[in-house]
Amino acid sequence: MDLNQLKNITDGFSATKKMPLLFIGHGHPMNAILDNDFTRRLKQLGQDIEKPNAILVISAHWETVGTFVSTNPAPHTIYDFGRFDDRLFQVKYEPKGDPKLAREIVQTVKNVSVQEDQQMGLDHGAWTVLKHIFPNADTPVLEMSMDYTKGPSFHFELGKELKKLRERGVLIIASGNIVHNLRLVDWVNKNAKPFEWNLEFDSLVKHKLEEGNFTDLVNYQNLGTAARFSIPTNDHYLPMLYVLGMADKNEPIHQIFEGYEYGAISMRCFQIG
Repeated sequence: MDLNQLKNITDGFSATKKMPLLFIGHGHPMNAILDNDFTRRLKQLGQDIEKPNAILVISAHWETVGTFVSTNPAPHTIYDFGRFDDRLFQVKYEPKGDPKLAREIVQTVKNVSVQEDQQMGLDHGAWTVLKHIFPNADTPVLEMSMDYTKGPSFHFELGKELKKLRERGVLIIASGNIVHNLRLVDWVNKNAKPFEWNLEFDSLVKHKLEEGNFTDLVNYQNLGTAARFSIPTNDHYLPMLYVLGMADKNEPIHQIFEGYEYGAISMRCFQIG
């Protein structure tokens, strides 16, 4: 089976124009229950884009050895964080899964062995975002994990193998943060002044995106001191590489949201297509 067969695989979906790609800087879990500029922008986004047939989420919070896709028909809400606020544990976002699509992805991806996970629910990188964009939870959602033993180019190339999903009404959302340094966050002040290296690297990534220089973003280790401070671990950065791999050449990129949290987190979100 090759990528050209993905169209036949998803013939049960109605034909749509090519779906956009989203990278969402999700930030603190508390955004799930807050009304702020960021969450209002997500709500507006849900009104602006065409309703998808299914949603595939690649989240910073599902890291594995090997690559997995969820075949859970009823993914549950996962509270994978500390007890910041009891209101978070009262939120349930539980759409249907899509085991058929998940298994078809397993068969379609050629260069990576994708395995099934029958238990995975929706981690907070997924549901805290989706509850604002698609509050009715009436679209099937599945997640794909990131193999943390692999380098950045692996994730970028895997994204390329998934791009045909866009043509059949599948919305791909990558959820992470371009700048995410928990060692240096100011937990006392959500609106703390961002570090200079945060501003520098966030701006650099924006520039690279807009000029279509994805190679430099894949090879982020070569982008200097600001990159090293911004990405002390790459779990929140890697989701972005998947949507870059799925983008067509010269496809327009729209900045959805720009902002910062706790001094050391960038909330940048963008849409491709």
